[in-house]
Order: sequence, then C-alpha cells, then structure tokens
Amino acid sequence: MTLRATTAVVGVAESDLGEVGPGLTPLDLVGQATARALADAGLAKSEVDGLFTASSYFPMSGMDTAEYLGIRPSYVDGSTIGGSSFVSHLLHAASAIHAGVIGTALIVYGSTQRSDGGRLRSPSKANPYEAPYRARHPISMYALAAARHMHEYGTTREQLADVAVAAREWARLNPAAFARDPLTREDVLSSRMVSDPLTKLDCCLVTDGGGAVVLTGADRARQLDVTPAYLLGAGEATWHRAISTMPDLTTTAATDSGRRAFAMAGLRPSDVDVVELYDAFTINPVLFLEDLGFCAKGEGGAFVADGALAPGGTLPVNTNGGGLSYCHPGMYGIFTIIEAVRQLRGECGARQVAGARTALAHGNGGVLSSQVTALFGTEDVR
Repeated sequence: MTLRATTAVVGVAESDLGEVGPGLTPLDLVGQATARALADAGLAKSEVDGLFTASSYFPMSGMDTAEYLGIRPSYVDGSTIGGSSFVSHLLHAASAIHAGVIGTALIVYGSTQRSDGGRLRSPSKANPYEAPYRARHPISMYALAAARHMHEYGTTREQLADVAVAAREWARLNPAAFARDPLTREDVLSSRMVSDPLTKLDCCLVTDGGGAVVLTGADRARQLDVTPAYLLGAGEATWHRAISTMPDLTTTAATDSGRRAFAMAGLRPSDVDVVELYDAFTINPVLFLEDLGFCAKGEGGAFVADGALAPGGTLPVNTNGGGLSYCHPGMYGIFTIIEAVRQLRGECGARQVAGARTALAHGNGGVLSSQVTALFGTEDVR
C-alpha cells in the first residue's frame, strides 16, 4: 500500500513566537495555532476528527489538548518520540485518512519554555548509565557526534559555523524569525564554548511557540479554496535511545527514514527543491544531508561550507531560519512541515524559493535517536 498523494496539507500556522508566554500557557499557544491553521484551510473545528499531538508539559497530551480545544476526536495519537513526533504524526494521520478511519487531522504543538525560565524542557532525559559522566544533556550528545565526524572525515568548526550563518541569512528574510541580526563565521567560532566543539551559536534557540498542520484527503483538498501540498512520501526509523548505544555516531537512522520516504514518493534527492531539516545543532544538517542522500557520507562538511545552504546557494535549506535562528520551542519538527508547505504554496515573500515544486521536511527526536522524513509536492508533481 502506498500513501503517495492520497492526502494533502490544507492549512498551516504558527502561534505567536519568541518570548510571548507570560500570562499564556502552552495550550493557549496550541489554541492560537489551531485557530489560524483552520482559518488558513477554510475548515471548521467541528470537521476535525483526528487529533495528533505531543508535549513535554502534559503526559496525556491528547486528552488535555482535545479538552482545551473543545473537540471530540474519534482518533487520538499522543505518541512522543521527541522533536520528530509531528512528522511522524503526519505519516500516522495520512494512514488513518487513507484507511477511512478519519477525514481531517489536526497536528498541533505548543510550548512556553522561554517564558518558563529559558531552560530546555524536553521529554528526552539523560540515560542513567550515562549520568555519572555528567554530560550536558542533550548538547554533549550532539557534541560527541560532531567531534567524531570531525575526527573521521576532517569536518571543521568553520564548516559547522557556516550552517549557523546560512540559517541566519534566511532568518533575516523572515519577519517572524527570533534572531535576525547579522551573523558571521567568526561570531560563531568566538562565542562561548558550551560542549566542545559546539559553541553557543552552534546551538538552537530557546523560544516560546506553537504550530498546527491540517491534513485531509486529496479529494477533499481539491474542493477547498486553498493550494494543497500533497504528501508524496514519508518514512520513519529509530535505531537507539541513548547516545551511548548509537551504532555509529556519524550515521543516523535518516538513512532508513529517507530511503522509505523517497521510495514511496518516487523521487530522488536531486528532485527536491527545498529542504527543511531539524537543526537543533549545527552538526545536524551535516549528518542529515549525508544520510538523506544529498551528498556522500563524509562530504557533509564541504557540502554546507561557504554559503551553500544560504539564499543564492546550491541548495535552499531551512528557509525560515531553522531552529538556529527562527524559533525552537523545545520540539521543532512541526515547523519543518509548516515551512515546506508554505514554500510550495509560494507564500514566503522575500525568502521564497522560485519555482519550488517539491519539498522535504525532516524531524529528529531524542539524541539523534528518532528520524522521520516527509516529501511534499504541488498539484503538477502529484
């Protein structure tokens, strides 16, 4: 069974972003994003019969969210696999729609972690067998992967810094981005070291924010007064939970999730116009671009260097500014979907990639643990 182009995203929206939480709760941001996404789709709340969500605040997030929104879904999925949860929910929702279990799915998330003191709030906790080593969770785990990639393939700190600089160049074109000041390679390299070899500016933002995605069947999507973004393929994979059990620090399960997504979509990496990756740290895009097939293993550092991912570069990556410069409210994956859809709908203003017909959204969860890939296309690609 294939899900290719059987469903389409018809509505996307963020809540207020940045530092907006004082006086608001994570569910308030969920409500903002939901109302805006439904308005974007031209659908009523009563038409939502599938709810997909994850939260680091509410262990029973599906029930809390349904209660807050005032909906009574017939299908609830509150599975949590970290920041990749929402790309995973996309696959689960498409499966349920294709099977006729539901007609319209709402995927939603909200967090006020910046207003809650600026500390990372995550369902991902340190492994007790690793705790005696006093690693800084999760940054030390990503620093391990970065250090190993540098050792094994000659990747440099300068190349990692170029990932952050490219993200900032895109963010400067996005009025909604949290960080829009100019950023240079030297700024990244000279910023405070947090976990060697990653500095503060190699790390994602800590913001408030929420997002919502509305998915429905392809036939229904064509009846709406919107431009659908068709889900062409999706795949997910999990290889480990703790970084100490990761089979190879330089290779992630994106090799499997990407392969499955591309096979379902009938596409190759060279067919993709826009790439939205979960960039919690600058090493992430290097690893994912390799593992998803955009370059060979070990060539990621050279691939991302010298503005290759920035506006005017060889591959548009994280065109909203990513988790490094746009927003990062604890779990970022839903925002990769939102930006991919907007690019295909031609709604991105100064940062719009001309002629974008295909887009990839990739979520990462835990400590490089869970990987989920989705591919979208316009009507003419479908």
